[in-house]
Amino acid sequence: MKKFVVLLAILSLLVVSTSFVMAQDAIALTIRCKANTNGGEGWRCDNFAQVEEQVEAALGIQLDLTLIQDDKDWGEYKNEFVLASEAGEAPDIILSGHEDIGAWAPAGYIMPLDELIGAHPEFADVVPTLWDSQMWDGQTWGVPQDAEARPIFYSKLLLADLGWSQEEIDSLPQRVLDGEFTMADLVATAQQAVDEGVVEEGHGFYHRQSNGPDWLIWYYGEGGQVLDDEGKLVFDTAAAQSALELIASFSDSGITRPDTIGIDGNILHADVATAESVLFYQGGTWNWANWARNFVADRGGNDYLLENMSLMLFPALNDEVGPLTLTHPLSYMISSSSEHPDVAMALIAAVTTPEANNRHAIDSFHLGILNTQLESDDYVGNPAISQAHYMLDHTTAIPNDPGWTAWSNAWWTAVQAAAADTAPDAAVQLAVDQLTSELGDQITIR
Repeated sequence: MKKFVVLLAILSLLVVSTSFVMAQDAIALTIRCKANTNGGEGWRCDNFAQVEEQVEAALGIQLDLTLIQDDKDWGEYKNEFVLASEAGEAPDIILSGHEDIGAWAPAGYIMPLDELIGAHPEFADVVPTLWDSQMWDGQTWGVPQDAEARPIFYSKLLLADLGWSQEEIDSLPQRVLDGEFTMADLVATAQQAVDEGVVEEGHGFYHRQSNGPDWLIWYYGEGGQVLDDEGKLVFDTAAAQSALELIASFSDSGITRPDTIGIDGNILHADVATAESVLFYQGGTWNWANWARNFVADRGGNDYLLENMSLMLFPALNDEVGPLTLTHPLSYMISSSSEHPDVAMALIAAVTTPEANNRHAIDSFHLGILNTQLESDDYVGNPAISQAHYMLDHTTAIPNDPGWTAWSNAWWTAVQAAAADTAPDAAVQLAVDQLTSELGDQITIR
């Protein structure tokens, strides 16, 4: 009996000792994501909980994950990360817009990831163009989490009213891709629709109504650069003037309503979503979900849109630049203060798979980030998103540079001025004055 009691005591000590070791060996990581959980974006953080056991088994460790997911204003969200970084209390993984790399990398808040990326084959499946948006100073600082495209939507109904055949309507995205249908053709088609009364004056083409990265597409499309080959900010006045002349021409010719900039978004989307009022619209792939849920649900939602609307790349603006779009990936970045960056990267790799990314892409109407998602029945079976996946092969992005905000604000000043009847050359000069005042010798004016 005495030996039995002793044996029980030893076994108890072993259990306690083992529990202590496991507790000591548990690796604690904090992951913070911004997500509109009502819009299906919760997988940005929730996917980590799905792969926690998988990573534990692969690495032979115990994880203690803290997932912080909120939907604060972007400014507040980003500022809290900066303050936490300066206080040495930053989360191990932060999800944010890729453009923050341009500020957070030089500030030392995040770490370069090239060596860690090379250890995980999952990352070889990422659409190659998306890696461009993760670069700063020749290194990779983030891993794409999701993507979208900013296409031109068009009404199949209204093109049919113009006399287009079904084959002409269905082949339009391919003809844009092949350079057979250019921006000049789009403008001419919109003008025809107005002149023949197929749409009201001002409803041939709607561009974006507010500030945002989309306006950069016009500048890129005219051959403009934001960063030169050495990574310095530039502003190309010739490209800017060509873009502004085109933007100004839309309302001058009557294909775009003159109050488009500043119009209430609900009014704009109500016009576009039915496919009965506006022929062409410059938007984002995320608009589709909004229209299906909030504007044409009573007509069939997604099925109605698939029948009556489609989308295409921005047609080529000139002979030197082909069709294009712009994407704004959100990215996982690892804090420079993380004590376990290898484990953090293993977690990111585990959620960079078709299965995990499909959960997010399909629930939130984002484009997938992986080539092999096009082999997934779930993804391909959702044409509302998969029909735009090819656009990622033709995408641009905003630059990762600390001066981007100043550059963007100056360009927005010029766009507003040109759309409000300021001469395009004068609008360009407004941007130049603002850029030189705010950035000085940090920018080259061409």
